[in-house]
Amino acid sequence: MAVDANPSGIRDFFDEVSRDDISLVTINRTHPKPVQELLADVFSTQTVDLVERSLPDDVDDDIVALRRDGEVSAVSSLRELMQSFLLVNADRFKTGTKGFDDGVPDVLRGMDETLFDLRGYPASNKEKLLLILISRHIERLAYEAGTGTLRSTFQQLSRLEDELGTKTVYERLAGRTVDVHVYGVPDGMPEQLDATVHAGTTDEYRNSWCVVFRPPEGAGAALIAHQQETNRWKGFWTYDRDTVERADRYFADSF
Repeated sequence: MAVDANPSGIRDFFDEVSRDDISLVTINRTHPKPVQELLADVFSTQTVDLVERSLPDDVDDDIVALRRDGEVSAVSSLRELMQSFLLVNADRFKTGTKGFDDGVPDVLRGMDETLFDLRGYPASNKEKLLLILISRHIERLAYEAGTGTLRSTFQQLSRLEDELGTKTVYERLAGRTVDVHVYGVPDGMPEQLDATVHAGTTDEYRNSWCVVFRPPEGAGAALIAHQQETNRWKGFWTYDRDTVERADRYFADSF
């Protein structure tokens, strides 16, 4: 994916996100219909189609496949999707380290390079959770690597103190040799956190939701999102090395 070599803002990264045709396919569903309806509701306003298929008996039941441009690119169990996403309350991420410890289903991680328009509560109970899960996934990648640079925006820096789950994740990251940078409005500076704190009040400090992990070698990952209006987010995530490096440089040079 190509983006502007010298972006003037976070939203410049959205301009050339690929528009692949992606869909979620539930296979041999045995769970009740409300589960299928819940999955459909999550993606009802997105560019992700939901399809249901019945396949021969030798194919496992309750499988969800991610199909990109007609080819299956990832597979997860419906139960895994339910336990990690569909049946989870957002408060569990604030109070605990869900997603960081439990992992994220392959079919969700595999929706990279897809531009989403996601709403938070009360407009939607689930859409915003997708960004939370991917944030945890990228933070976990940084933790497992144990080195590299992680840059995360929080809108309000007080979240690093007020949200126990978030605070715990970043305390654990600080215990590694990862160079951690956190960004946000200085409404409450994080105490005793071994990270470089960047405080500001511009639009991007107040409204960006980004988690960028750049390892010394390899591609890393980046979530790049911006709050378009109150509790409505536009964004995508990527494992493209060039985009991750550009995002890392943008934060290093512009914040």
